[in-house]
Amino acid sequence: MRYIPHTEQDIRLMLAEIGVQNIDTLFESIPDSLKLGDTLLGLPESLSESDLTGYLKQLQKKNATAENHSIFLGAGAYHHFSPVLIDHLISRGEFATSYTPYQPEVSQGTLQAIYEFQTMICLLTGMEIANASMYDGASALAEAVVMSNRVNRRKEFLVSRGVHPEYRKVTETYTRGSDFNLKEIPFDEKGKTDISAITNSLTENTSAVVLQSPNFLGTVEEYASLKEKLTENGTLLIVVVAEALSFGVLQAPGAHGADIVVGEGQSLGLPVSYGGPYVGFFATREKFLRQMPGRLAGETVDQNGKRAYVLTLSTREQHIRRERATSNICTNQGLCALAAAIFMSTLGKQGFREMAVLNLRKSNYLKNRLAHVPNFKIRFATDTFNEFVLECPRPAEEVLHGLKQDGIIGGYDLKSYYPDLKNCLLICVTELNTREEMDRLAEKLEAI
Repeated sequence: MRYIPHTEQDIRLMLAEIGVQNIDTLFESIPDSLKLGDTLLGLPESLSESDLTGYLKQLQKKNATAENHSIFLGAGAYHHFSPVLIDHLISRGEFATSYTPYQPEVSQGTLQAIYEFQTMICLLTGMEIANASMYDGASALAEAVVMSNRVNRRKEFLVSRGVHPEYRKVTETYTRGSDFNLKEIPFDEKGKTDISAITNSLTENTSAVVLQSPNFLGTVEEYASLKEKLTENGTLLIVVVAEALSFGVLQAPGAHGADIVVGEGQSLGLPVSYGGPYVGFFATREKFLRQMPGRLAGETVDQNGKRAYVLTLSTREQHIRRERATSNICTNQGLCALAAAIFMSTLGKQGFREMAVLNLRKSNYLKNRLAHVPNFKIRFATDTFNEFVLECPRPAEEVLHGLKQDGIIGGYDLKSYYPDLKNCLLICVTELNTREEMDRLAEKLEAI
């Protein structure tokens, strides 16, 4: 219903009904020391609409944006090209519907869009089933860890230090009320997860191994050799992908024995907009169908034999018996999943690969260029996708500050998450970075 302010008569009737003389009586229990009283809030004088609009535009100019800066910042959020078609289609009124299509007879378009999203995620990850999306990559990983416990009832998890630090933090928070043991596995001198440390740490209580590829340092992991050992031990392999565009050049995790593949779909047509909203994807093997969180849309036929779409699986315990729930996530990022599906459909298989190859080539160009800048060093000499670590001769914070003065967002300071990399920058290159921008970055670093 619409909000309509109470009239004076409405207020008098309600006060009379509860036996109160005035509204102030309702707040007598609040100490005077906590009340604002006659103290002014210090708000500025009101402005006209035109003056206010001008003021806000001046504030907006203080932001460092991709329009007025060269951006080399990634670290889990990537500045990719997004076709105009996406915004046009997701703005249509047909998609401004309830988030959960319980009634298939009036939700065929939404259900089909979700089904197509699931199908494309399966194709990208090399897995057999995918759900209708998660909140984001971090919550998807947390749900994968909890699901692993449901599968094998084990409570120890080996988590690579190369997994996005924020994803690990969310997982720790998610599992804090349980007695799960999240054991950190280090990375080696090449920035890759120490596989020998994983095999040496396996126990009969190890539920899953968690890896990210490309990992947070941009390094492409090599984990195919793990599968046989993990299978023998009854341990699942969870692979995280924060940069979904990497699927365009890297072999699908399913081909390397992954049991669960989760990650962030922001690269698939979603802009970098102050941290969200994002969309998490979740894919696994069919044998784990009943343990998968969230819900799935499936294809069927109606009573007339025509193709139709329904919610094939939605764990009702989430709504009526919480103690039997497989997840506390009862919905999905429907609009973001739709945007991702449109993005992948627009590019197609060939376009998706070409875009990924362009990211790879441009990143390699800048990496090779910076390798010859005096006093700077590429920290990990190994295969990367569109991110790499640059070791600086002085604190990375100072380098970033100097670059910002020249309109360059030079990367991500790794010190906060990796104290041992305190003088290192995580630099990201996408298809939107021009050769001129990359050469200019190298020239500015040479002058530092």
